[in-house]
Amino acid sequence: MRANIVIAEDDVKQAELVRRYLEHEGHTVTVVEDGLAALEQVRGGEPDLLVLDVMMPRADGLDVVRILRAEGREVPVLMLTARSTEDDLLLGLDLGADDYMTKPFSPRELMARVRTLLRRNRRTVEAGSPAAVDDGVLSIGTLTVDPARHEVTDGGTPVPCTPGEFRILAALAAEPDRVFTRQRLLEELHGFDKFVSGRTVDVHIMNLRKKIEPVPRRPARLLTVFGVGYKLTDPAKDIRHAPR
Repeated sequence: MRANIVIAEDDVKQAELVRRYLEHEGHTVTVVEDGLAALEQVRGGEPDLLVLDVMMPRADGLDVVRILRAEGREVPVLMLTARSTEDDLLLGLDLGADDYMTKPFSPRELMARVRTLLRRNRRTVEAGSPAAVDDGVLSIGTLTVDPARHEVTDGGTPVPCTPGEFRILAALAAEPDRVFTRQRLLEELHGFDKFVSGRTVDVHIMNLRKKIEPVPRRPARLLTVFGVGYKLTDPAKDIRHAPR
């Protein structure tokens, strides 16, 4: 599919390389050299994808993601970073990025990740269109997940989720009390991408707990099954079924 893509990268040679590969696949590409210009492009045009460098002048990539998500903008974000430590990489996901790559990277791998994000975003947009087939609202206690509208509510209150968080929560909500391994949840996020770490899932789970758990450090809904993975359950169920 052809898409409108913004590249935010202050390294001219790096930006030109990425631009050429994207245009070769038929995409319309806009290149900017700093974080504030990236924000202006997203606010003004709602592109299909933002390819975002971390280290940039005026506003770095992490600040850009933080601001976009705070504004409720769900444009998919692929972060490019020269930082190689796991904590640095996962910080971008924690703020709401959808994927990341470390420099130097393979252009072929970059294009594969771009295609994955664009396909995923297209399915999300189509699911939220008026003509979409209603996939059915998933309810677990007071928590509801609406795949057709890409919405999550808790007791009627909207719960903002990044695309990655939503995919994990929807998978868990579709089969309450089933234990999902990290590998299975990774497949929900990235297909069978061998480059993605299981820690990515852990970060999304941690962020979801901040949003749906009354006490995130003592989760009652989104539970860890040690040595296996995660499951979603209704904590009130055990209270209702407890012997008197």
